[in-house]
Amino acid sequence: MNPRELARARPGAAFTVTFDGRPVEALPGQTVAAALWAAGVTSWRSTRGAGRPRGVFCGIGVCFDCLVTVNDRANQRACLVPVRPGEVIRTQEGTGRDDD
Repeated sequence: MNPRELARARPGAAFTVTFDGRPVEALPGQTVAAALWAAGVTSWRSTRGAGRPRGVFCGIGVCFDCLVTVNDRANQRACLVPVRPGEVIRTQEGTGRDDD
């Protein structure tokens, strides 16, 4: 059964954001992480040294594995940031700063 049916959730109309240049559908109230997961994206950051993929680890904002760049702002915790229509989300490389 669909989790939205179990919770009797009635989210508003879907909207589109972009992730690394491709359109991703999102729902009002979702975090960036939830929207990416729903689109089948499980990794959106690579580690500074070895370039290993990272995504959601704790899901509650305690760790920093889910860092992503949103609207050119690096180091946004995808599990905490609400997704908004038209946002541009990008995979974050290392610390997300130009000097890396």
